[in-house]
Amino acid sequence: MKATLDHQRLDVYKAAIEFVALADTVANELPRGRGYLADQLRRAATSIALNIAEGAGEFSRQDKARFYRMARRSATECAAVFDVCRCLKLIDSEKLESGYALLERIIAMLTKLAQAVTGTGTGTGSGTGSGSDQPAALSTTPSTRRHRHVQNI
Repeated sequence: MKATLDHQRLDVYKAAIEFVALADTVANELPRGRGYLADQLRRAATSIALNIAEGAGEFSRQDKARFYRMARRSATECAAVFDVCRCLKLIDSEKLESGYALLERIIAMLTKLAQAVTGTGTGTGSGTGSGSDQPAALSTTPSTRRHRHVQNI
Protein backbone atom coordinates (compact mmCIF):
# COMPACT_ATOMS: atom_id res chain seq x y z
CA MET A 1 0.00 0.00 0.00
CA LYS A 2 1.37 3.38 -0.98
CA ALA A 3 1.24 6.01 1.78
CA THR A 4 -1.04 8.73 0.48
CA LEU A 5 -2.40 10.40 3.61
CA ASP A 6 -0.31 12.66 5.84
CA HIS A 7 -0.28 10.31 8.82
CA GLN A 8 0.79 7.34 6.69
CA ARG A 9 4.02 9.14 5.80
CA LEU A 10 5.03 9.67 9.44
CA ASP A 11 7.69 7.30 10.82
CA VAL A 12 6.03 7.49 14.23
CA TYR A 13 2.76 6.28 12.70
CA LYS A 14 4.53 3.36 11.02
CA ALA A 15 6.15 2.43 14.35
CA ALA A 16 2.76 2.72 16.08
CA ILE A 17 1.18 0.33 13.57
CA GLU A 18 4.07 -2.09 14.13
CA PHE A 19 3.41 -1.85 17.87
CA VAL A 20 -0.32 -2.54 17.39
CA ALA A 21 0.62 -5.85 15.72
CA LEU A 22 3.01 -6.76 18.54
CA ALA A 23 0.50 -5.76 21.21
CA ASP A 24 -2.17 -7.91 19.56
CA THR A 25 0.20 -10.89 19.54
CA VAL A 26 0.98 -10.36 23.23
CA ALA A 27 -2.74 -9.96 24.03
CA ASN A 28 -3.56 -13.19 22.18
CA GLU A 29 -0.93 -15.06 24.20
CA LEU A 30 -2.17 -13.91 27.60
CA PRO A 31 -3.68 -16.74 29.64
CA ARG A 32 -7.37 -17.14 30.26
CA GLY A 33 -8.54 -14.85 33.02
CA ARG A 34 -6.30 -11.99 31.92
CA GLY A 35 -8.75 -10.55 29.41
CA TYR A 36 -8.73 -7.21 31.22
CA LEU A 37 -5.02 -6.82 30.39
CA ALA A 38 -5.53 -7.91 26.79
CA ASP A 39 -8.38 -5.44 26.29
CA GLN A 40 -6.48 -2.57 27.90
CA LEU A 41 -3.35 -3.27 25.84
CA ARG A 42 -5.29 -3.48 22.59
CA ARG A 43 -7.20 -0.25 23.29
CA ALA A 44 -4.13 1.72 24.33
CA ALA A 45 -2.01 0.43 21.43
CA THR A 46 -4.72 1.27 18.91
CA SER A 47 -5.15 4.68 20.51
CA ILE A 48 -1.50 5.53 19.77
CA ALA A 49 -1.98 5.10 16.02
CA LEU A 50 -5.44 6.69 15.93
CA ASN A 51 -4.34 9.81 17.82
CA ILE A 52 -1.31 10.22 15.56
CA ALA A 53 -3.61 10.05 12.53
CA GLU A 54 -6.02 12.56 14.06
CA GLY A 55 -3.17 14.91 14.90
CA ALA A 56 -1.75 14.72 11.40
CA GLY A 57 -5.19 15.59 10.03
CA GLU A 58 -5.57 18.72 12.15
CA PHE A 59 -4.95 22.22 10.85
CA SER A 60 -4.35 23.93 14.17
CA ARG A 61 -0.83 23.53 15.56
CA GLN A 62 -2.20 23.36 19.12
CA ASP A 63 -4.69 20.64 18.18
CA LYS A 64 -1.97 18.67 16.37
CA ALA A 65 0.22 18.83 19.48
CA ARG A 66 -2.71 17.83 21.71
CA PHE A 67 -3.34 14.65 19.69
CA TYR A 68 0.38 13.82 19.63
CA ARG A 69 0.47 14.21 23.43
CA MET A 70 -2.57 11.93 23.77
CA ALA A 71 -0.80 9.35 21.60
CA ARG A 72 2.26 9.68 23.84
CA ARG A 73 0.17 9.07 26.95
CA SER A 74 -1.32 5.96 25.34
CA ALA A 75 2.21 4.73 24.60
CA THR A 76 3.20 5.14 28.25
CA GLU A 77 0.00 3.30 29.20
CA CYS A 78 1.10 0.40 26.98
CA ALA A 79 4.48 0.39 28.72
CA ALA A 80 2.65 0.12 32.05
CA VAL A 81 0.62 -2.85 30.79
CA PHE A 82 3.90 -4.47 29.69
CA ASP A 83 5.27 -3.77 33.20
CA VAL A 84 2.28 -5.57 34.73
CA CYS A 85 2.71 -8.50 32.33
CA ARG A 86 6.42 -8.67 33.21
CA CYS A 87 5.69 -8.58 36.94
CA LEU A 88 3.11 -11.35 36.59
CA LYS A 89 5.44 -13.33 34.28
CA LEU A 90 2.89 -13.29 31.47
CA ILE A 91 5.16 -12.14 28.63
CA ASP A 92 8.33 -13.64 27.19
CA SER A 93 11.48 -11.54 27.32
CA GLU A 94 11.85 -11.21 23.54
CA LYS A 95 8.40 -9.64 23.09
CA LEU A 96 8.90 -7.53 26.20
CA GLU A 97 12.18 -6.08 24.93
CA SER A 98 10.77 -5.54 21.42
CA GLY A 99 7.76 -3.78 22.89
CA TYR A 100 9.79 -1.55 25.17
CA ALA A 101 12.16 -0.64 22.31
CA LEU A 102 9.27 0.29 20.02
CA LEU A 103 7.55 2.28 22.75
CA GLU A 104 10.74 4.19 23.57
CA ARG A 105 11.08 5.14 19.89
CA ILE A 106 7.42 6.11 19.64
CA ILE A 107 7.52 8.21 22.81
CA ALA A 108 10.69 9.99 21.72
CA MET A 109 9.28 10.75 18.26
CA LEU A 110 5.96 11.96 19.67
CA THR A 111 7.72 14.20 22.17
CA LYS A 112 9.81 15.81 19.42
CA LEU A 113 6.81 16.05 17.11
CA ALA A 114 4.67 17.82 19.73
CA GLN A 115 7.54 20.20 20.46
CA ALA A 116 8.17 20.90 16.78
CA VAL A 117 4.51 21.57 16.05
CA THR A 118 4.10 24.12 18.83
CA GLY A 119 7.67 25.36 18.98
CA THR A 120 7.49 25.34 22.79
CA GLY A 121 7.28 23.07 25.79
CA THR A 122 8.31 19.50 26.29
CA GLY A 123 5.28 17.86 24.72
CA THR A 124 4.37 16.27 28.05
CA GLY A 125 0.71 17.08 27.73
CA SER A 126 0.16 19.43 30.65
CA GLY A 127 -1.58 21.93 28.42
CA THR A 128 -0.18 24.79 30.50
CA GLY A 129 2.42 25.90 28.00
CA SER A 130 4.98 25.84 30.82
CA GLY A 131 6.75 22.85 29.31
CA SER A 132 6.28 20.92 32.52
CA ASP A 133 3.82 18.40 33.82
CA GLN A 134 4.63 19.59 37.36
CA PRO A 135 3.35 22.77 38.99
CA ALA A 136 5.80 25.64 38.44
CA ALA A 137 6.94 25.57 42.07
CA LEU A 138 7.95 21.91 41.77
CA SER A 139 9.74 22.07 38.43
CA THR A 140 12.41 24.63 39.30
CA THR A 141 15.09 22.39 40.75
CA PRO A 142 17.38 20.33 38.50
CA SER A 143 16.75 17.17 40.54
CA THR A 144 13.00 17.48 39.98
CA ARG A 145 13.54 17.90 36.25
CA ARG A 146 15.79 14.85 36.10
CA HIS A 147 13.28 12.77 38.08
CA ARG A 148 10.40 13.89 35.88
CA HIS A 149 12.38 13.03 32.74
CA VAL A 150 13.11 9.53 34.03
CA GLN A 151 9.41 8.99 34.75
CA ASN A 152 8.42 10.06 31.24
CA ILE A 153 10.67 7.58 29.45
